[in-house]
Amino acid sequence: MKKIFTTVLMLTALIISAQHMGNFQNQAEDLSISRANIATSMGNGAVYRKAYAEAHTPLRPTNVLSINLRSLYNVDATDYTAVFNIIQVGKTAEETTQLMNDKIELIKKELTQKGFQGEFALDMISFVPQYEIEVTKKLFSKTYTEVPVGFELQQNLLISYRKDTDFQKILTACGKAEVYNLVKVDYYVKNLEAVYEDLQNKLLVEVAKKKVYYEKLGFEMKNYNVMMADKKYYHTPKDFYKSYLAAENVSMESLKNQKSVTKVRKPTSYYYDPIPYNGYDIVVNAAITKPVIQLGMDLSLQYTLKPVEKKPDPKPAPVKTPHPKVYVVSPNGPIDIKQLPNN
Repeated sequence: MKKIFTTVLMLTALIISAQHMGNFQNQAEDLSISRANIATSMGNGAVYRKAYAEAHTPLRPTNVLSINLRSLYNVDATDYTAVFNIIQVGKTAEETTQLMNDKIELIKKELTQKGFQGEFALDMISFVPQYEIEVTKKLFSKTYTEVPVGFELQQNLLISYRKDTDFQKILTACGKAEVYNLVKVDYYVKNLEAVYEDLQNKLLVEVAKKKVYYEKLGFEMKNYNVMMADKKYYHTPKDFYKSYLAAENVSMESLKNQKSVTKVRKPTSYYYDPIPYNGYDIVVNAAITKPVIQLGMDLSLQYTLKPVEKKPDPKPAPVKTPHPKVYVVSPNGPIDIKQLPNN
């Protein structure tokens, strides 16, 4: 009994410690691989080695000062647009068009009754006839002729909304109209310029801090010339959905019939995997609980010493030549020396 209790405790501990790993961590072609080896097989070992190498790479001093900053801003969308693809077939063009209009009107009616205040738009994709081969038998031959048997109309229905709760209403309304093909959901931000301006201000604050740091190290920033480069980017959630196959599934039909499971279809699962924060100096709204729009700005500054200005050599002082003297000899014999004035 004591051994059984210990075993139960160990199993419970294993389950508790693994409950936050998620199904993605359970991927393995061979289920006999232990959980300890899954991390290595999925590439985490390479990530660890890279991180270790970066941490232990010696720094190389240089006389060029660099400031490289990366910033990321997680923004909740202010507007959404859900795109549904609708394909309708009918015997005639009029019937096909009418059936399509009936579906769209039913969706609008269902949403209006629930207080939906979004907007609708239609994107025409195609409207083509459908053909079949008609065989005409003759006495000594057969004739194969293409004849129109119906029409196919394809349109995209675009529904704009602003609240997350509206999306459930949209799905319900589309389901009642037998519209199931959700193509995508686009995310938009109205105050995009204000968000980028906020990131710019935060980058400027970080640049000022870096300059103060360099000044304390003994570098006079006024003695440096600067070169710069910057960029910005914009990513919506649809850019960062990844897929995986669950390692385990339960066959409900087998449980119902009390049969052993021999083969289970493993559906493809998807999850939102946003831009990771490693390598970023600034992250605004880091804690997210739902898919968000991720805006980024990167800034690179490079400072090089200004060339030393050479002062011109001082001109030598002009050499003063003595004033010429004139010796005047009088008839009586004495010599008179006179100084001539300068011209």
